[in-house]
Amino acid sequence: MSAAVLDSAIDRRAIPPAATESTWEAGDGHSIRRIDWPGAAAPVRGSILFLPGRGDFYEKYLETLEEWHRAGWRVTASDWRGQAGSGRLGKDDVTGHVEDFSVWIDDLALLWQRWTAETPGPHVLAAHSMGGHIVLRALAEKRVAPDAAVLSAPMTGVNGPPLPLAMLHRVAQAMCAVGDPMRQAWKWSEKPGEAPSKRVNLLTHDPDRYADEMWWRAHRPELVMGPASWRWVERAYASWIMLEAPGALEGVDVPVLIVSTAIDKLVSHPANVRAAARLPKGELLALGEEAHHEVLRETDAVRAGIMAKIADFLDRTAPQR
Repeated sequence: MSAAVLDSAIDRRAIPPAATESTWEAGDGHSIRRIDWPGAAAPVRGSILFLPGRGDFYEKYLETLEEWHRAGWRVTASDWRGQAGSGRLGKDDVTGHVEDFSVWIDDLALLWQRWTAETPGPHVLAAHSMGGHIVLRALAEKRVAPDAAVLSAPMTGVNGPPLPLAMLHRVAQAMCAVGDPMRQAWKWSEKPGEAPSKRVNLLTHDPDRYADEMWWRAHRPELVMGPASWRWVERAYASWIMLEAPGALEGVDVPVLIVSTAIDKLVSHPANVRAAARLPKGELLALGEEAHHEVLRETDAVRAGIMAKIADFLDRTAPQR
């Protein structure tokens, strides 16, 4: 890649010229979006597969994905089925629903099998929030075998009521039993379809990067998603219980970097700290007041430090072949 391209600014509101959007077909025929960068180096540094979080979409991470591409990586990102531009699994266009997280684990395992067969190694799995949870489940179940994994604020637990996990799960089970499990589990905003006014304070200190997300939601309305269903909540607790089981994370023989922030109001930072300690090859980048939940979409100075840490981790654990 030319020096001019390497030095050029990244337009966070445009699909990069080198990237191509397409779809891939899951085992049951469900069509799922993906975006691919071919790799700018010769030889290619390796390949990174990135998966976003709940209610998320890859457009929000174009800056990070393009930076990895410019560093020589062959990059792919994919929706989760039922999110963004890959349809819905509930009764409406905005509720995030799934019958069980195993649906997503099966999709990831199939995509991983196909993707690693067509891309150069080393192969890296990267994911944010709920995506990080699903990657950990897939690692624990030996469904994927990356050379390394990078997890941005993974949902190893939720930042919710300070009650025992088993009790939280029973409450969610009861909520599914007394009403429609597909109904929304929390209120979105006073105006249906409009993001809550204080939502930015949960995600990033950077108002411009938050505005980028709103721009994509306006220009690609199919990306918009609101609250999760009660079934999603119940299945999330059930999946969390699986990760907490003795031996689950202890059996993961893959280098894993967890980036987590102490002021995260969406996922549990203490759970992430515990997860990093339980992983035999786990590493933790613990952040504080400087970072909200979307650590890869923080201010320039904070992002630069995180991206440098990720690059160092991958140089040590997934060196170029």
